[in-house]
Amino acid sequence: MLKKGPIKYYHLRIFGCQMNKSDGERIDAVMQKAGYKPTDDEKSADIIIAVMCSVRQSAVDRIYGLSGRWRKLPAEKVLTGCVLEFDQNKLAKQFDVILPITMINELPKLITKKQSGELSIINYQLSNKNKIPCNYLSIPPKRQSAHQAYVPIMTGCENFCTYCVVPYVRGREISRPAEKIINEVKYLVKQGYKKITLLGENVNNYKNNRTIGQLDNGIVDFPALLKILANIPGKFWLGFLTSNPENFSDELIEVIAGEPKICNYIHLPIQSGSNVILKKMNRKYTKNEYLKLIKKIKKQIPDIGLSTDIIVGFPGETKKQFEETAEVMRDLKYDMAYIARYSPRPGTAATRLTDDVTREEKKRREKVLTEILKETALENNRRLAGKILEVLVEDEVNKVNKVSAKGGPASGWNNLLMGKTETFKNVKFEGPKNLIGKFVKVKVAKANEWGIEGELINNK
Repeated sequence: MLKKGPIKYYHLRIFGCQMNKSDGERIDAVMQKAGYKPTDDEKSADIIIAVMCSVRQSAVDRIYGLSGRWRKLPAEKVLTGCVLEFDQNKLAKQFDVILPITMINELPKLITKKQSGELSIINYQLSNKNKIPCNYLSIPPKRQSAHQAYVPIMTGCENFCTYCVVPYVRGREISRPAEKIINEVKYLVKQGYKKITLLGENVNNYKNNRTIGQLDNGIVDFPALLKILANIPGKFWLGFLTSNPENFSDELIEVIAGEPKICNYIHLPIQSGSNVILKKMNRKYTKNEYLKLIKKIKKQIPDIGLSTDIIVGFPGETKKQFEETAEVMRDLKYDMAYIARYSPRPGTAATRLTDDVTREEKKRREKVLTEILKETALENNRRLAGKILEVLVEDEVNKVNKVSAKGGPASGWNNLLMGKTETFKNVKFEGPKNLIGKFVKVKVAKANEWGIEGELINNK
């Protein structure tokens, strides 16, 4: 613990996926336990902490840009998160402390040693070539929301897709003990959390050997874990991110279809619609296998919300191969797709391939897929017109001042609220602020490409 004295502040910047955001909540807990206060003002901070993501070049570029600005500030600068050794070496002079996220519990002590002169350079190797313990996940997080929570159930990945750095920065797959996950979710439900999202780089490959009840052989795999969690008493939604098509079993589909608390939403990356490109990516499924899986999912869960990840401009991707991806998007009519232009990541197998698709062509292909997505998302949302949906209210969008035709207030409310359905659709509607964090009923009045607008019909 820090000695008593003037209040010290830390500024936290998080880049990347939900796992990094979850890690950020643990950093908040560690820093605040040590006596630091959070601040949004980097200029007034005593410590600036960057949780980096080396997965995409765009996130890396933002860190490089910010680190140049931060060098002029007197605060101690800390780098952690998913950081490739290549990026770590390039950023070593811009940061005072560099350490793996698994060591974040040591940060206050290391800062104290650095400031006292006991340590002059603090730079730990961030590349995770060996097994990484996930016991840092047992640090109780400082939740950023009072009604939604991320719960990591595993970390790491062993798929070694040729474009991906995750196995190098997160290490091998390690599942948390099932008992700890179950107890954490029970606690969150008891505290009134309404949406709980299970996290893992390859979440549906979760497997733990701890015996729970009468499970066969004492093995708790992902479908079994989901079923246990879905049977915890209370009103809440249960979701998960991110799945791999290779590990999406029939049993998992049955559990999602059969458990009302599990959200009817699946994020299932395809990455490419070309078998040639999928093989180059080391994705262990074919286009037809993916399409059959989606057909099976939609048959058992007709109202499923479906999103995906796609990379355009992978080395060697021809225009014909790209058109195969575009055709898949037209056929499957995704609700959302996260489209990325390929960028080579140091140390991955794909860097040995020639990055031969021009930046302009990658941009064009991204635009083509985005236009397809706009059409299918709008089409899907229009089907909801007039329907009454259950929505978890997340936040207030902004103040609105609607006036009726007679010049008076349109209603007793002046707040535009936003929330999500269980299928992960954004919903905007007018209502009182005290609904934030609650489930409400909304009648769909208007469909947009990226969401829907509606009318509150029940605030009980």
